[in-house]
Parts: sequence; structure tokens; C-alpha cells
Amino acid sequence: MRALIVPNVLSGSAVAAASDLAAWLAAQGVEPVVSAKDAELAGFSRLEASVVPFSEIGEPDLAVALGGDGTILRAFHVLGEVETPILGIKFGRLGFLSGAESAHMLDAVAAALAGDAAVERRATISADVWADGRLADTYRAMNEVVVSRSGPQVISVDITVAGCRVASLRADGVVVATATGSTAYALSAGGPVVAPGHRGFVVVPIAPHTLVARAIVTSASERVRLDLSEDRRKEACVIIDGDAVLCRGVLEGVEVTTGRHDVSLVKYRGRDFYETVAEEFFKG
Repeated sequence: MRALIVPNVLSGSAVAAASDLAAWLAAQGVEPVVSAKDAELAGFSRLEASVVPFSEIGEPDLAVALGGDGTILRAFHVLGEVETPILGIKFGRLGFLSGAESAHMLDAVAAALAGDAAVERRATISADVWADGRLADTYRAMNEVVVSRSGPQVISVDITVAGCRVASLRADGVVVATATGSTAYALSAGGPVVAPGHRGFVVVPIAPHTLVARAIVTSASERVRLDLSEDRRKEACVIIDGDAVLCRGVLEGVEVTTGRHDVSLVKYRGRDFYETVAEEFFKG
């Protein structure tokens, strides 16, 4: 068996735990794997793990993300379309997606490797980005796709759902989020909290210049398209799970559909979804 370790390289406690976890995995006969980039950034001088470039990570049996929700997102993108279960161990401030507390790290990893931990399958996003008169690229997202202004001017966006144009508005941008992402940027923009089993999207305008704009919740089969007015196409960016992927081209639009591959999140003695909502958002 092989286990990918993805630490928050800016957290001393997460880096130390990654080293301990690698040694423990090796002692259990499980090959620990760390990306060469993470090993360099974390400053590992000695690590009982296979240090490989991203292209050689392959299909590990488990990915362990040591940090907060951002580290789980990074593990998702490191894995690409490989549906390896991701176990998040909370070392960050916000651990909404985490499957275990740091004090239970080894027990949680042991349970996940043995198949004794619960696994939640969640929908993802596939986003076709159209720019400069062509399909620029297709991206995967776990949380959200954002079309946002890149300069001081607001942008004009047409929102189309299932082939019907439902809104034309001027705003700072628009978020299209999965149920998983409904508790991230979409929530900050005023969107609803959506239970993780929902497979549709949440479409949320960002600071719209109107008093009547509302979030839209779609079904799983419905496509969402965001089209920019011609005079604002040079003023917009596309952001995938917090990373800007296109800010310099002439952005024409983005079409969002449900991804072909789900993401699997491992939960060890995990809190109920609504308990997590209460603890992370209403008690802190």
C-alpha cells in the first residue's frame, strides 16, 4: 500500500506530524509518499518517505492532508482525476472538511487504511473556460469557480442555467460552488449552506450592483454558463479553488458542469454535518 502525505508547509506542527506519520507508515509496511515540492518547502532534512515529482505520485491508496481546509484542497489538485480517498487531519484554524483532530492522527490513518472509516463522496466541478475566441482550458474544482473583476471596474455577467438566461448583472463577480464549496467563498458572498449530498451548484453574485440579486441552487444535471459583456472581457479573471488561472486573456465565458470524478473525504469519528456547521460558524 502507498499513502500520500500532503502537509501545510507553513505550519510547524503539521510538518513535524508529517515526519512522524511517514515513519509510522513505514513501520506498518505502508510506503509513505511526499511530493518533491512539499519536501523542499517543508525543509525536510530526513524523511522516511519516497520523495517524488508530481508526475510520479500515481494512484496512492490514501492521501493524508495535514492542515486546514486549504491543505485538503491542495491534496485534491495534486491527485488530479485519481479518486484516492483524502483524510484531512486538522492542524489549521478552519477544519470544516477535516476527518479527524490532530490528536487522533495515527488512529484515523490506521482506520482509513483498514477500510474502517466512513467515506463521503462529493460532487466536483468541470469548468470550460473560453477566452481569445477559443476554448482556453478545462479545469477541475472541489469548491468553486469564480469569475471576478481583475481591476477597479465592475464586470457585466450574464448567468444562464439549463439554457435559460436567468440574470444579467453588474458585480464584482460570480461564484459557482459545489455543496462542499457552499461553506467557503460562496458563504462569504452571501450564499446558503448546502448539505454535502447535494450534487447541484450554488450560483452567488459577489457584491452585485442591485438590490434584488439572489443566490441560485441548481440540480445536478444543469449546466451553468457565465458570459461577459464584450466591453469588460479584459477586466476579468477566472479563479479555481482560490488560484487564479486566467487573468491576462480576453475572457468570454465559463461553462460549469458536474465533474466526471467525485472527491472522497474520509471521516474518522467525525462530527455530524450540522454539528460542524454550528461549531465552525456559530461558536467561533
